[in-house]
Amino acid sequence: MEDQSAQWPIGRLLAAASRAVEREWDERLRAIGLQHAALIALDIALRNGPTGADVIARTARVQPQTMSRTLERLERDGMIVRSPHPEDGRRRLVTVTDHGRQMWDTARHIERELLPDDPELRARLGAILAGSRGTPPVA
Repeated sequence: MEDQSAQWPIGRLLAAASRAVEREWDERLRAIGLQHAALIALDIALRNGPTGADVIARTARVQPQTMSRTLERLERDGMIVRSPHPEDGRRRLVTVTDHGRQMWDTARHIERELLPDDPELRARLGAILAGSRGTPPVA
């Protein structure tokens, strides 16, 4: 059967491509023991340094309870440690461990294999997101 996707409206083509990439990306992450939400949390924590779970949740645009479950898995798997906040004993700081950094590095390598960076595509997708009514997702 001949591929008809060249005839599809651009919105349908973009949505189908997005789903295909997301499926492959999720499968590859699962193969190394990561979920996409965990990768987002690791990325935010690495960019911000030791930080609160509330900041990670807000940056990722998810509810604190949702992020809490993700952080529990990351801590169980040795990718982060949570320690008391020096200025507020009710809060805990999230710090990425060496193992977490290695997992993040591996995931970024897989991402580059799956979708090598293309500045033109990046610019076009960024323009689509900038023109959309919603806010772009993190990572």
